[in-house]
Amino acid sequence: MPLIIISGIPSSGKTTRALEIKRFLEEKCQQEKKNFRIHLINDETLHVSKEAYRAAAEEKKARGALISAIERSLTKDDIVIADAMNYIKGFRYQMYCVARAMGTPHCVVHCGVPIDKAKQWNSERSDGYDPQIFDELVTRYEEPEAKNKWDSPLFTVLWEDATVPAEDIWSAIVLKKAPPPNLSTVSKPVTETNYLYELDKVTQEIVNAVLEEQKNNLGSYAVSISNSSIKVQLPARSITLAELRRLRRQFININKMHTILDISRIAELFVQYLNTNFA
Repeated sequence: MPLIIISGIPSSGKTTRALEIKRFLEEKCQQEKKNFRIHLINDETLHVSKEAYRAAAEEKKARGALISAIERSLTKDDIVIADAMNYIKGFRYQMYCVARAMGTPHCVVHCGVPIDKAKQWNSERSDGYDPQIFDELVTRYEEPEAKNKWDSPLFTVLWEDATVPAEDIWSAIVLKKAPPPNLSTVSKPVTETNYLYELDKVTQEIVNAVLEEQKNNLGSYAVSISNSSIKVQLPARSITLAELRRLRRQFININKMHTILDISRIAELFVQYLNTNFA
């Protein structure tokens, strides 16, 4: 069943809204006599400390724990609420791919709040984020956009809104079925063989480009990639061939069933995937 992705800057009321959605869904399932199990997954349920966001490697582990929990919980009889910042658009895309691969709908709930208000709420919490971590996370936050398929349908809930649009969320994730890959909308229609060929070819070219650049450069830098407006942001360490092969294999497995409807975007989306998963 559906995946609900909560997104917002630190201390923007995400868990409050997630719990509100969870209560509504439980009541609605009872009214409609639907036997869906509702799972709320967040840093607290996964025992992830706020200090994990101080270091890139620990933050990567936190994202890995979240995506793994989602994959374990998402079934035809379960609704999963992913209550986390989910501030990286590449990571939201990764969750979208998981839902699409499961053939289940998804939606994004964006908790909108002024930074000053969130900072005030954070300072009033006994378990708030360290001010430095708070500022860094706010700076890196990539706000959801409805034009992106992985951020749509998008429901923005402002901090002053009395309630979430619960009925609209129910309609989007339960009453509407997940659309199958619609190959008629592909800008460049391709056969199954050509799609897999392009997926394999483009991702391998990017892996080769990263390895080639690393021969001549040391430290953190960005690698320009053909057919991508986004650069590969490499960390201040050497990326091994084994790591690149593993990430490439994961990306291909996620997308081999035509998740990417426009093959011209394979390069850009693979770059986003690499940037999200590099420690």
